[in-house]
Amino acid sequence: MQKILVANRGEIALRVMRTARRMGILTVAIYSEADRLSPHVRYADEAVCIGPPPSSQSYLRGDKIIEAAKGLGVDGIHPGYGFLSENASFARAVEDAGITFIGPSPFSIEIMGSKLAAKAAVREYDIPMVPGLDEAIKDIDKAKAIAREVGFPILIKASAGGGGKGMRIVEEEANFESQMKRAISEAESAFGDGSVFLEKYIASPRHIEIQILADTHGNVVHLFERECSIQRRHQKVIEEAPSSILTPEIRERMGQDAINVARSCNYRGAGTVEFLMDENLNYYFLEMNTRLQVEHPVTELITGVDLVEQQIRIARGEPLSFSQDSLQIKGHALELRVYAEDPSDNFHPSVGKISVYRRPRQKNIRLDDGYEEGLTIPIYYDPMIAKLITYGETRPAAIHTMLQAIELYEIEGVETTLPFGNFVFNHKAFTSGNFDTHFVKKYFTPEALEKDNHIGAEIAAQLAVKLFENHKKVLKTPDVSGSEWGNGRR
Repeated sequence: MQKILVANRGEIALRVMRTARRMGILTVAIYSEADRLSPHVRYADEAVCIGPPPSSQSYLRGDKIIEAAKGLGVDGIHPGYGFLSENASFARAVEDAGITFIGPSPFSIEIMGSKLAAKAAVREYDIPMVPGLDEAIKDIDKAKAIAREVGFPILIKASAGGGGKGMRIVEEEANFESQMKRAISEAESAFGDGSVFLEKYIASPRHIEIQILADTHGNVVHLFERECSIQRRHQKVIEEAPSSILTPEIRERMGQDAINVARSCNYRGAGTVEFLMDENLNYYFLEMNTRLQVEHPVTELITGVDLVEQQIRIARGEPLSFSQDSLQIKGHALELRVYAEDPSDNFHPSVGKISVYRRPRQKNIRLDDGYEEGLTIPIYYDPMIAKLITYGETRPAAIHTMLQAIELYEIEGVETTLPFGNFVFNHKAFTSGNFDTHFVKKYFTPEALEKDNHIGAEIAAQLAVKLFENHKKVLKTPDVSGSEWGNGRR
């Protein structure tokens, strides 16, 4: 494989290209007219404009992407995440064009892309499932009867869903019919498929996922877990590895179950098996994401394994060069997704021009970003600016470094989730490990953020006075030297 086209944009396109370059592989960037000045375009060896700003006319145009790849003599296409990464038709079209799709087979994508099909596929492996109805249903009266049998609260979920769309929590029977209609309507609008199913709602869940790698020679390993319970609008904002609550026995059991999920669909490449865990540490299979995850860097930091490199090697037909027994957890890693969103305004997007952009540079800080000072956050795409990742020998050390990283990371011109991250990493529920997916609902308010900022400002002012008194005659600057992502811990 001599040349790879990355069918994505921003930080994930750069992330894939860095590994490809280190492996001696040429890269091709695609970009919309809105992204013509983006860093990923300049970083690539070649770049081609794929269409107008709307993703439906550019990054989702698989036909144009494949046409460009063929014209430039591309050997493989890496989809990143989002856009076409879990589109079985695109994966099939890539392979039909004689190009290697750096990801799972279309069959695996199709099976795991449907929550109902995924549940059916893994059932023979005796993997724990949330009580409920594991088949599509639109008959409201029948669904209501099943909900009574399972017991409220009930979770209505779109079969083809994701990102919280087509999902409704029903606390009592009186609200079931209206919520069922809304879930079906939203699923049809978002996915073109109104199929929904029912699950018992786990009241205080933790969201734990297992990273797996599978080659084409029958080898499957897991690279331990990630805790992804800090979420807003059912979407992850903060992740860490390992989880602070798993015992070695549960970790081993979950890991083996994740491997069996991969085997159930003859999986190849990198994938993630997601589980819900209740307050008694019982876990239940949720779904499988057939792509690289946004939060993959925390796994890379605690294992020393470059997951993108493994994706490429597997796509080339190489067997895994390590076994399950050779993998071990070293230290702790945290990730904050830095979005152009206003946490004080219900996390609404904050688009505009980045007037100041200064990266944190310090030991054990990794930054995967896709923007620079002077660039504009476009309205057409997900507003994630970067992934801020820190590593420590212990969880408290990783948290301490994260708080330093947030302080050193300067972004002006748009609102970001950096203040929210500061709030979370200072909160006793998080530092104690005693939290669940309802963290934001339980603890976070704009007023709490304002209070947090006020306290921080007072501390900063007091520190500034003290520093001024102690250093009137000598000007000192902080040492923020450190490595870029490529020089960080592997």
